[in-house]
Amino acid sequence: MKHYLLSVVQPAGGQPPAPDALAEIMRDVEAFNDELRAAGAWVFAGGLHGPETATMLRPKDGDVLITDGPFAEGKEYLGGLCLIRAADLDEALEWGRKAALATTLPIEVRPFVDQH
Repeated sequence: MKHYLLSVVQPAGGQPPAPDALAEIMRDVEAFNDELRAAGAWVFAGGLHGPETATMLRPKDGDVLITDGPFAEGKEYLGGLCLIRAADLDEALEWGRKAALATTLPIEVRPFVDQH
């Protein structure tokens, strides 16, 4: 089994769903996580606060510079992630499809490097 990262792509500046819609999305996400667990594919999942809560650490002249906020502004940001086990890319893409339907957001699927 290989590991894949399912990244939840959040649009910058977007408005959160209405409370009722958000509650339904969260139920769908929990059902998705339950399905991953039942299939033995779940490793870890979690949502992230917005990029304005980030702290950046950059190496500079043998030290590390610490600053508030993201490095660059963008139209999208990482809103959450899910680490899964899958036999191959096709299976990971199927989990990504289910994640997109549950979250109602774009999902990026990426394999980890050097897995055999």
